[in-house]
Amino acid sequence: MESPIIESKYSDAPWLGHLGQPVVDRVLAWEQAQADTLLADVFGYHALQVGWDALQGLRSNRMPHRWLAQPEFEPQALEATANQEAAEPAHLHFDSRAWPWPADSLDLVVLPHVLERSADPHACLREVARVLIPEGQVLITGLNPLSFWGWQYDHAQRHQKDKSAHLIGYRRLRDWLRLLGFEVQVSRFAGWTPALRSERWMQRLDGLDAWGERWWPILGGVYLILATKRVPGGRLLDGRRWRTVRSPAATAVPLARSDSPIGPQSASKDIS
Repeated sequence: MESPIIESKYSDAPWLGHLGQPVVDRVLAWEQAQADTLLADVFGYHALQVGWDALQGLRSNRMPHRWLAQPEFEPQALEATANQEAAEPAHLHFDSRAWPWPADSLDLVVLPHVLERSADPHACLREVARVLIPEGQVLITGLNPLSFWGWQYDHAQRHQKDKSAHLIGYRRLRDWLRLLGFEVQVSRFAGWTPALRSERWMQRLDGLDAWGERWWPILGGVYLILATKRVPGGRLLDGRRWRTVRSPAATAVPLARSDSPIGPQSASKDIS
């Protein structure tokens, strides 16, 4: 009797297939732990996660309205089989370059590896800045091109002529966020071991993670950024309050009086 084939519940990340299943499991476990910690105390009313339904980025958040959206670059979710864990279905499908939400309508947006897979990451990030309310937050994760994982990913893409993702550097993404008025609150990295196909060999190289986290943190295989949308503050005054302000130009200029002792008449008397 043939043994049944049991698929991993994390096998729905084809863009990470170049790195092997052990790396996919580690990336998902790390990002899930970070999202549970960072987003638990983010308050508001409306939260949105875009893509990668295997990551439950909003499960620890307490906002009353939480949605999962599926962008255009992800395939339609297949029905779960008996050997797979059913993932949460997406509430809607949309284009990552044109979001259907009005301006200043969302309190929290989670983008797990969305910008690197979008056809226009600039437009996607501009849409995030548009739909977020002032002081709203966005959590972004991505593969680091300056790492073992990023180098192996690019090498596999060139070898297989697969252009499903374009990696974005950590510093470049920080510059994009600053140009759009975001302030980076949290930056974290993980994954300093080479991407191997064997979990046993990955565990043997776990010591590289401790060294990398201490000595070269910016070279981690995956990074996370939590940023807040900042809007310059101001105070609006209505028309009535503006009219009550006296203008310096309307101030009366003092003139010399004719009946004063130093006026023109007194001067003429002294002369006579």
